Amino acid sequence: MDVNNLKELYAEVDKRMKGLVEHARRELSGVRTGRASVAILDSVHVDAYGALVPLNQVASLSVPEPMLIAAQPFDPSLSGAIEKAIQAANLGLNPNNDGKMIRIPIPPLTDERREELSKVVHKLAEESRNGVRQVRRDANDRLKKMLKSKNISEDEERRALEHVQKLTNDHVKSIDDVQEKKDDELLNR
Repeated sequence: MDVNNLKELYAEVDKRMKGLVEHARRELSGVRTGRASVAILDSVHVDAYGALVPLNQVASLSVPEPMLIAAQPFDPSLSGAIEKAIQAANLGLNPNNDGKMIRIPIPPLTDERREELSKVVHKLAEESRNGVRQVRRDANDRLKKMLKSKNISEDEERRALEHVQKLTNDHVKSIDDVQEKKDDELLNR
């Protein structure tokens, strides 16, 4: 983080924190809630053409029914590889492959499984909150260096530390909101 003034520092901190909130959103969208959603397959990568490729780049994904995801491979010869990749992803899904279309039924979640997934949601959210706090630590260290090298006054440093803390609080609140929404989906369905 090489910045020359406070505005650049704030912009950099805000950008990094927003990235962490977005990462939390993506991670949590992949946690299954008992309803079919193509987002739960975001982590699936298929061994195709000698490389690991995201599932959505080798197949068209759709949700024809509330408890079913359909994957239509662009290249039918990849059906087996897609089926294996879904099973290997440890999502608790058992795809049915008819050669042309892969149907992925979404089993209903048991109360026990909902509790396990809730713990996963909390762990992912906490990792993102820790990332936001790390950005704050980096910014605070940078502010102390700016003060030491006489680039800013003590008053400016104090105001800047307060501003960085406000950014931190706002972004942690965003992560909390995303976590709460996901928990609600998981536990109250």
